[in-house]
Amino acid sequence: MSTDSNKSPGLSEAEEQQTVQQIRESRKQIRAELSKVIVGQEEVIEQLLISLMAGGHCLITGAPGLAKTLLVSSVAQVFHLNFQRIQFTPDLMPADITGTEILEQEEGGHRVMKFVKGPIFANVVLADEINRTPPKTQAALLEAMQEHQITVAGHRYPLEEPFFVLATQNPIEMEGTYPLPEAQLDRFLFNILIDYLPREQERAVVMQTTADKPEPIKALFSGDDVQRFHAVVRRVPISEQVADYAVRLVAASRPNREGTPDFVNEMVSWGAGLRAAQTLVLGGKARALLAGRVHVSFDDIVALAAPTLRHRVLISYKAEAEGISVEDVISRLLETVPRDMP
Repeated sequence: MSTDSNKSPGLSEAEEQQTVQQIRESRKQIRAELSKVIVGQEEVIEQLLISLMAGGHCLITGAPGLAKTLLVSSVAQVFHLNFQRIQFTPDLMPADITGTEILEQEEGGHRVMKFVKGPIFANVVLADEINRTPPKTQAALLEAMQEHQITVAGHRYPLEEPFFVLATQNPIEMEGTYPLPEAQLDRFLFNILIDYLPREQERAVVMQTTADKPEPIKALFSGDDVQRFHAVVRRVPISEQVADYAVRLVAASRPNREGTPDFVNEMVSWGAGLRAAQTLVLGGKARALLAGRVHVSFDDIVALAAPTLRHRVLISYKAEAEGISVEDVISRLLETVPRDMP
């Protein structure tokens, strides 16, 4: 996949090739371990794995009782990562996430301020029901998600790598929810929708969860493995034509710009920014490797358009009144934007 002049940082060519093979083989191994506790949801699991391989945060949206929390904790076990869960509630304060300084008395009677770390200091942080807390507390995650550090009382504290925020949220129509700020939404690589299972799979869940306890999930990787995955994913080649398609697809979502489709001008209030195009390319690279390929295809971009754009495109009041969803807009974008420019 690479030559001596473009190897992944810190990896020899042999280590890079070994890591590529490890990623290719990991898909079935991970699925086998997760199947001990998770039934179905293949697309959800694939998108979550792509997010982790690409090194991005992930937002999982779905009604209560769909095993969102179980899925995240199980993935953390597979990757053998330090896991912390934060239950977001209306009275949660920013210091409950980041930590706080306390006054301690040392031997000799001296008093000093000591920082007590909060649950944000973990490899995988599950922000459970993140939209049940007001925006001020939601914003406490912004610096951590972007800079992988937090600042308390003027002191910066780096977070342990790898670092992921995997947040779950209930549909915004539910009572007691607060919309996430746009700036924070944009920092999630994907917004993954998790829905009710088909009847056959739901029956399997009922049978499985009311019988003996499942076998424990085995750890397949380590934090060092995950960091190598990130380095190798970024080295996957992508053609200018495929990258250009990702850029044009995102640009077409912005209303009132030159070349924007008429339906976007009518149905969209705010389109996706540059991070969306970066997400499509980086996610496409991770998807290609997981599928056993060493190049990104147009199909990779198409497959990741919905989880990439659904939280970055804001539909207009007119569209809402006409029953048009953001999913409808994304589908029309995929139909309208050509893969190859003439």
